[in-house]
Amino acid sequence: MGKSNRRNFVQSLAAAIPASAICPVYAAKAAPLRKKVKITDVKAMVVRGNSDWNMVKIETDSGLTGFGEAYWGRGVKDIILGYLRPTLAGQDPLDIEPLCTKMTRFTGGAGATGGATVTAISGVEIALWDLSGKILETPVSKLLGGQYREGIRAYWTGSPQDMLDPASCREFAAFVKRHPYGITAVKSDADSFPGKYDPQFQEPGHERDGWHLTRKDISRIVRGFGNLREALGEEIDIAVHCHWEFDWTDALALARAVEPIKPAWLEDPMPPDYSESWSKLTAASPVPILTGENLYKRQGYLPFIVNQGCHIIQIDIPKSGGLLEAKKIADLAELYEIPVCAHSASSPLGSLAAAHCAAAIRDFRAMEFSPGRMPHTDAWEKAVIYDGPVIKEGKYRLLDKPGFGVELNEDYMRANLLPGETWWG
Repeated sequence: MGKSNRRNFVQSLAAAIPASAICPVYAAKAAPLRKKVKITDVKAMVVRGNSDWNMVKIETDSGLTGFGEAYWGRGVKDIILGYLRPTLAGQDPLDIEPLCTKMTRFTGGAGATGGATVTAISGVEIALWDLSGKILETPVSKLLGGQYREGIRAYWTGSPQDMLDPASCREFAAFVKRHPYGITAVKSDADSFPGKYDPQFQEPGHERDGWHLTRKDISRIVRGFGNLREALGEEIDIAVHCHWEFDWTDALALARAVEPIKPAWLEDPMPPDYSESWSKLTAASPVPILTGENLYKRQGYLPFIVNQGCHIIQIDIPKSGGLLEAKKIADLAELYEIPVCAHSASSPLGSLAAAHCAAAIRDFRAMEFSPGRMPHTDAWEKAVIYDGPVIKEGKYRLLDKPGFGVELNEDYMRANLLPGETWWG
């Protein structure tokens, strides 16, 4: 028998033998994939936490469910249930990118390319990734291309009660240093000093809705961050938080003023949209300029990246397009040698979802932990069921489990539903 005939014979024989006879283990693993899983429902509810968590649940005919979270804000739940739920009914949850395209096409009436609509799609997209990881029995970070790192550095957003008081700064530093999370970076506000919103404060140049940095303002900010640096020491990084409030001349003056403390970055010093002033500021600043938490999809980040409008981009992943969109934004930034950070005001679920994405980004620096109005970090962690702490040794921990490796704590969620909400609507 010639080589060609032998090859044909072997191929015919292999085709005639069922997979179960060749490898029962493979057959058992492959069986669920031979029948496509279909989405049967999409649900949403709002839970009180460090913000109002927009929780998302996708149900399927297989019994598997995926959980996601969209950034906080009114109207997100309505978009999920009113626009996205009927769009996804009967669809294959593994078709994540086509489904996101479909959701964008069918939300034109809700402003498909920005704002709450993109945020709603982001939360559903995140739930699709969790569900896909469970279907394929794989951590989401592996599905996104694989992990560059096992843990994601966390930075803590918080400030001393009074940065102008060295004792208050020492108290804050002691709290950070003894906290079991082992945080190695903090972000504190440059706009929380006495005078800004004080109606009795009459220093020339101040208006409530248009704040100009006077010489005294800058002096106070420099003194406050000097106190914080002295209290924290050199081993903990400090970022300066601005909340989009200054014009470029004041932003540059502030950047030069805080340069002596060697901040990790100056965050959002000007209004969110791109202008050439961002590029001028970035070129002239002696400290890294970071922005991005109020941008949506690649289109929002594109001018900052190609015009060198910042040194570091910061993506709020459950807000700006979801995991795959964030990965695409990061890949675009990588072409211009711009590193990535992540903004987060989410529950542990949303934060861990973002961390899976961050693990798959090559040049990723740090992701926010912002407990906000929650007084204790253990209360934040109780929102989910997770194998060990969410943050340890200064990093978000990723588990080698399907999906995000996290489940919601039903008792906690039920007890903290926003008034008027019911369990999964």
